Amino acid sequence: MSFEIKNPGLATTVQDQGRTGHYNVGIPQSGSMDQYSAELGNALVGNGPGDAVLECTYLGPVLVTDADAAVAVTGAPVEVKVNGETRPQWTRLQLKAGDELSFGTIQGGTRYYIAVQGGIDVPEVLGSRSTYLLGAIGGFQGRKLAAGDVVPVGGAGAGGAAVGQGSGLPEVDTVPEEFRPVFAKEQSVRIVLGLYDHRLTDAGRESLLTGEWKVTPVADRMGLRYSGPGVEWKEREQPFGAGSDPSNIVDAGYAVGSIQIPGGTQPIILHRDAVSGGGYAMVGTVISADMDLVARAAPGTTTHFVAVSQDEALVARKELAELKTKAWEALGARR
Repeated sequence: MSFEIKNPGLATTVQDQGRTGHYNVGIPQSGSMDQYSAELGNALVGNGPGDAVLECTYLGPVLVTDADAAVAVTGAPVEVKVNGETRPQWTRLQLKAGDELSFGTIQGGTRYYIAVQGGIDVPEVLGSRSTYLLGAIGGFQGRKLAAGDVVPVGGAGAGGAAVGQGSGLPEVDTVPEEFRPVFAKEQSVRIVLGLYDHRLTDAGRESLLTGEWKVTPVADRMGLRYSGPGVEWKEREQPFGAGSDPSNIVDAGYAVGSIQIPGGTQPIILHRDAVSGGGYAMVGTVISADMDLVARAAPGTTTHFVAVSQDEALVARKELAELKTKAWEALGARR
């Protein structure tokens, strides 16, 4: 089966859990920005957590299915429509051949996900179906979807059978409220300081951790830029090979989630399509458990950075893994 794209929306791409193991040669992991929401969409339709979904940014697509299909829309709150009639989000929907899926105006956050039983069946590139737009690899021909595209879905007749008749669909068709993420206008994002926070003055570090930062419209899959009180860098004679800005260093590798503050004014959090190295000092790194939280921040979202230890970051990662397991169990889904 397949989806015909009548209208692609603003930026709809194929994503999964990402391609790891190639960051050392400059190829980022990519994958769904909000991994938690994408994974629960897969759970609703009987997929594995790593199956490919459609990631929709602000304006979603209009698509038509050529066969019966089980789909679910998760992530940022948005009006979901089947043949023009509103349907619930975070719930499995049964589409019939010829049905049209479309969307209204997003009501918070930035991205939502369309999961379909069988998964989006595009070729794997370096072990992943995720789209890396800058490199034009993976996904649907290495690009965002366009009108007229026909997107293949894995598994013949996916979603056509009823529960209990070998369909592979979980018994529960709605994600309980307790497992749905919040898309708030204010966030506390946990970070581990370093590697270059020692380049900040005491006042600069204090400003980073106590200041109120807001997400600007300059935000995409590579990173999110924030505005706020700024930070102060220590004066020094720049080493050979570094730029003249006090935030410049001789090139170093970047971790996903790294925080840079070029010019000391606007922090940038590197996200899933970020470059792997460069010449800006990294004053901190968002912990892995909060990367989905960062992805849910719409422009104007107020953010407070909270310093935690590496041990606390590991505990948070374990807690997130346990939450996912409980969510799958609540649906009766196999993970």
